[in-house]
Amino acid sequence: MRESILVYREHLYLKVAILLTLIAVTAYVWHEPFEVPNGGTWLGYTLGAVAGGLMIWLGWFGVRKRRYGVGKLRLEDWLSAHVYLGLALAVIATLHAGFQLGFNVHTALYVLMMIVIVSGVIGVYFYVSYPTLLTENRRGMTAEIMLTQIADLDREIRQLAMGLDDATNAVVLKASQDTVVGVTLIEQLRGYDPKCLTAVARDFVEGSDAKGEDTRRRQLLTRLVRKEELLKRIRRDVQLRCLLKIWLVFHVPFSVAALMALLVHVVTVFYYW
Repeated sequence: MRESILVYREHLYLKVAILLTLIAVTAYVWHEPFEVPNGGTWLGYTLGAVAGGLMIWLGWFGVRKRRYGVGKLRLEDWLSAHVYLGLALAVIATLHAGFQLGFNVHTALYVLMMIVIVSGVIGVYFYVSYPTLLTENRRGMTAEIMLTQIADLDREIRQLAMGLDDATNAVVLKASQDTVVGVTLIEQLRGYDPKCLTAVARDFVEGSDAKGEDTRRRQLLTRLVRKEELLKRIRRDVQLRCLLKIWLVFHVPFSVAALMALLVHVVTVFYYW
């Protein structure tokens, strides 16, 4: 999937985006308006129509990806084109405006559009790196399997602690009962718990100087270390998924806002034309 996004059809849509950008830049350099270049010249209107069409087409991707098997283009085509034509849009829209920005609805559209494009670039990074990061973190296990293993370890840990002193039993029981993962958004984004109770229990058992319980303590310590490792993986897993969800919550609403601003921009332009 990573290859299909960036090198799909041997960079076909990258080539299309580069060609479209070169045509727009060449026309802008060749164009000699009577005044400062702006969106009100014939080239400005032409580039504006192209940019507006691209925005609508790019926005339609959100609908297309939920309609499996519909249309002549495969979803991979749409996604690859979405990435590269989105970058071309940034150049074409800038040339359409003639680099003229101010405090008005037209600039608001431009700012919203650039926010969507920049967030789209971040999204590409997420979708390219996310599968690899997730696979490396899970090491062949699902989140459900890791949670099941933690539950099994907790049972073994409590049984081992029952045969030890009260202090060890108390700290281990607290780690078993009060350990939480990603309750708040901050905890999910952080990806680790600086006050992990399992880590506290492991430090306590490691630092204990009790005599006559070496075998049981070693068994307990081994399981605490394993549980701590699994908790780190789960928290990292939650962090990765949380980042992706936040990106979607950010990118999609701004895309809708940009399309609404495009409508206002077009109506305003033709009203005062």
